[in-house]
This record gives sequence, structure tokens and C-alpha cells, in this order.
Amino acid sequence: MNNLTRLLANCTLNASRHQLINKSGIVAAGIQVRGKCKVVEKPKPGAGQQFRRVVHYPEEYTIEPLKITHLAGRDPVSGRLVAKGIGGGIKQKFHWVKWVRDGPLEGPPQEERVIEIIDDGCRTAKVALVGVGNELKYILATENMKVGDIIKTSRFIPRIPVRPNEGDAYPLGALPVGTRIHNLEKNPGHPFHLIHAAGTFGTILRKFDDKVVVQLPSKREFAYDRTCMATVGRLSNVEHNKEHIGSAQRMRQLGNRPRSGLWKRKEGKHGRKIRKLPAMSLTSPPPQKKDEVINLTLNL
Repeated sequence: MNNLTRLLANCTLNASRHQLINKSGIVAAGIQVRGKCKVVEKPKPGAGQQFRRVVHYPEEYTIEPLKITHLAGRDPVSGRLVAKGIGGGIKQKFHWVKWVRDGPLEGPPQEERVIEIIDDGCRTAKVALVGVGNELKYILATENMKVGDIIKTSRFIPRIPVRPNEGDAYPLGALPVGTRIHNLEKNPGHPFHLIHAAGTFGTILRKFDDKVVVQLPSKREFAYDRTCMATVGRLSNVEHNKEHIGSAQRMRQLGNRPRSGLWKRKEGKHGRKIRKLPAMSLTSPPPQKKDEVINLTLNL
């Protein structure tokens, strides 16, 4: 295909004679033109894209459920299938989680109250509706979080580590060694990047200089800045990885298509259509060279 594309780039089509004439004047013979093709860049799965849904975010933060466009494993630009095994699924409501827990730099921590804990079909962990002042926001719920709990948020790092409760958000430098955490910032001041899945948690192992070593759920250890924020506790829905599907229909409801069994091309009315090929275009052979005229100079 690459060779054909390179050849067509260097050739021009002579419509009157159905020939492909090279830039150097040589006719490319034996090329059959049966149809037109369009080169589309097909993305590869991974690289942070799930090709499962597109969430339509408004300009300002809201706790109202957001609209979703299901992709079913297709690229939203070209419509080409990228990720297989995705499709179907029951309609879900997307709740916009606020990935920033901002508190005072000095003085007592900010207190927030848990109003409601709900299930979100677009993520594995449960979501908690939290109220602070005149603001309502969604955060990820912890394992033992209940309605009416008071959680604290602070950016102050004291000389002696604090004694946090589940759901509290503090910098890594303010938490004692051995604390279970989630919603960890990768860099100070950025939104929560790490540890979002249901039932997962990280562990603070040790501290040195201005760094704090955290063991992630993958058992890998990373050193983060002591000012990076983290939420205390283990995420909710601990039994998520032990859930029994039980039927193929339940798997379809979760948005997963079956991939097992013998692959067979679809037949019948909605199957493959056998259509007549377009007329074949043949290129004529290059013109033959004329015989050279030989002039004899010898007098016979």
C-alpha cells in the first residue's frame, strides 16, 4: 500500500488515454484503479484515552448530572473502531468530582459535612456529596464514610504529625508514617492524579528531607513532595473486584461486548454485500522507440 501511494504521488493521471504518466515521462503500466481510498490517522488504544464515553462539561462546576456521549470504542473524530470489546451498556449519570481539596494554610482546618453517598455508574468507587459554606461538591467516598460525618481539610504542615480521620485531606508532610491514603497529588498544586479505583489505597512508608515515600496500589514506591495533598483512608466499594457477573447479559449491561467464540462474518440482509466491482482502468504500455536511421558513408 505504501508503494502504491508513493507511486501515485509521483504520477499524474491522463484521463484521455487512462494512463499514469510519471514526472520523468515514463508511463506506469499494469496498475488497476478499482476505487478511491482516504487516508485516515487511526489512533492507538491507551495513552490516557478510553474511547468509552465523552462527557460534556459546562464552563462552571456543577453538581447536576452531566450529559454523556457513548463512543463504543470508536474514535470521536474519524469514527473508526479503535478499542474492541466496548459497546452497549445501560445509561449512566456522570457526577463531576472536584479533584481539589483546598484548605487554609494556617490556623484550624476547614470542616465539611457529608450530605449524601451515591453510586456512580461511570466509576467504580462511590461518590459523596459534601457541603462547605455555600458550596456543594462531589468527592470520592471512603470505606467507612457515612452521611453526617464531618471531614477536615488543611494545607498546614505542623511540627508534629496530626491524627487524621477517614476522609480528611492533609499534605503528606502532616500525616504520620503508615497512614492509608488515596486521591494523591503527583505535583503540588495540581488536581488529584493517583489512586481513584474502588478499594485501593496507598501507604506512607517513610520521610526524608522534603520528600515522602508512598507505596502505591501497584506496590511500587515513589517519593513525592511533602506539600502534595492526599485524602486519608481506603476508597469505598471494597468488594468491587470480587463481584460475580453471572450472565452474558449482565456483562452487556456493563458496556462490554463478547469477544469469545469462533469469528464468523455476518450473513443475510444485514451482512456483507457482494457488489459489482467498478470498471477496471488499464494503463497502456509505453510507446516503442522508433528505429534509428543509419546513414552509410562508404561509397560502394
